[in-house]
Amino acid sequence: MRILGIDYGDSRTGIAITDSLNITVQGLETINNKGSDKIILKRLDEIFNEYSIDTIVIGRPINMNGTESERTEVTDKFIHKLKCKYNKMKIETIDERLTTVAAHKTMNFLDINKNKKKKIVDTISAVYILETYLNKIKNEKI
Repeated sequence: MRILGIDYGDSRTGIAITDSLNITVQGLETINNKGSDKIILKRLDEIFNEYSIDTIVIGRPINMNGTESERTEVTDKFIHKLKCKYNKMKIETIDERLTTVAAHKTMNFLDINKNKKKKIVDTISAVYILETYLNKIKNEKI
């Protein structure tokens, strides 16, 4: 069983997935949802039909000072939709502070074209969210 990572956004949502042994993480895609959760949920259905996934990890946007924002509230509503629709799956949240910053640093390091950055930043952020979760569960086992 694999784990799916989500970087939820208003217009784009990044998706990442682990390998079948849950050791490595790959960016899967960016869903252009144009503000519609239905588009995301429909695409997730397709992904779940293609891959055996038992856990969803979604980033929660927390302010740098640890407080919640309007964006956190919007994300929490989406998480509620996930829990209702995919109630047989484990759904975890991860503090996603600095994942987008890390994604931009990675893209700058790799000298990725400015036009391409917008298309992949959410997918790279989803990779960081999922890697953070994997490190967390690995550290809990120690």
